Amino acid sequence: MAPIGFDYGWNTHVGENFFANMDLIVLDVCEVRIGENCMFGPRVSLLTATHPIASGPRAELLESGQPITIGSNVWLGGHVVVNPGVTIGDHTVIGSGSVVTRDIPSNVVAAGNPCRVIREITDEEIRHWERLAEEYRAAAR
Repeated sequence: MAPIGFDYGWNTHVGENFFANMDLIVLDVCEVRIGENCMFGPRVSLLTATHPIASGPRAELLESGQPITIGSNVWLGGHVVVNPGVTIGDHTVIGSGSVVTRDIPSNVVAAGNPCRVIREITDEEIRHWERLAEEYRAAAR
């Protein structure tokens, strides 16, 4: 959903069945890879750009970047910030307002600032949501 902003645009690669709510920001100084079936809440920021810690070189506007990789079937809640160099695994949920400063594995719920794994997603939980989805689809027929 508009608006959406890119630093370059050509360094961002998105899989099929992707949805981003309004105000997505992608600073793609280097590669951003987003898997299939991903959902982003409003105001998600993917920030590959980084600058020198030393103020002298930073004042010269030096910039570099580290790639971001987001697996398939990932849901990023509203206002999530993903920092340079981060990989988020498949089937993972990142809670709203999180600042992701390091890699997050597959099949977990993670949240916070800095973002940390809260728990694994269980098979029982998956079956529960699949049953609800089937009931919803049956009622819609």
